[in-house]
Amino acid sequence: MIQVRRSKERGHAEHGWLKSFHTFSFADYYDSQFMGFSALRVINEDFVQPGQGFATHSHRDMEIITYVVDGLLEHKDSMGNGSIIHPEEIQYMSAGSGVTHSEFNASNDRLVHLYQIWIRPALTGQPPRYAQLSFPLSDRLNRMHHVVGPELEGEKGNAPIQIRQDASIYLGHLEAGRSLATPSSSSRNGWIQVVKGSLRLSNHEVFAGDGVFLQGENTSEITSQAGTEFLFFDLP
Repeated sequence: MIQVRRSKERGHAEHGWLKSFHTFSFADYYDSQFMGFSALRVINEDFVQPGQGFATHSHRDMEIITYVVDGLLEHKDSMGNGSIIHPEEIQYMSAGSGVTHSEFNASNDRLVHLYQIWIRPALTGQPPRYAQLSFPLSDRLNRMHHVVGPELEGEKGNAPIQIRQDASIYLGHLEAGRSLATPSSSSRNGWIQVVKGSLRLSNHEVFAGDGVFLQGENTSEITSQAGTEFLFFDLP
């Protein structure tokens, strides 16, 4: 089954300093039909005004992935990490047994545009941990680059960032007219999130902000309608 979640159908919050779009129920937005998908609990697309941000707050037992599309995001946490997250970088924070952090737009004159993703962990109460890595365009041009993957018992997994769940995230960037096959399987779930541009999948056209559920599907071919940036989730 292929189902499209249109950008305009998402939950929307406008706070002056923050414009946020919620693919799944989050904060004051609730829809019993969209409480998450497999282990994927949150996909928020955020636009944060210059110098503004999220004051110190806490999380626990959630795998949190942040992808900066444009601008600069400043991060500080109770593990002692402090950094600026740039475009083409992914930040990973496993909240585990508990962590506090803050996130602010590091620029005084430019919006920061980001996606924040929450994945439910397979193990709870674990020690918090952090990672931040860069994935330049050359790594994912006309291909899907495996950036986040499961931590494997007794050995290192295949992805540069290891999470506490049997889930993977791929980054892709397709030039106009180029196609590729997703690693979908009828025994797995898939999700495509279009970040920029547009794609054709089967008889569906999807655009920036749109998401696509893939359930019980074998490998699917996607074709870029225009220069397209996207995230692909392989889920249990």
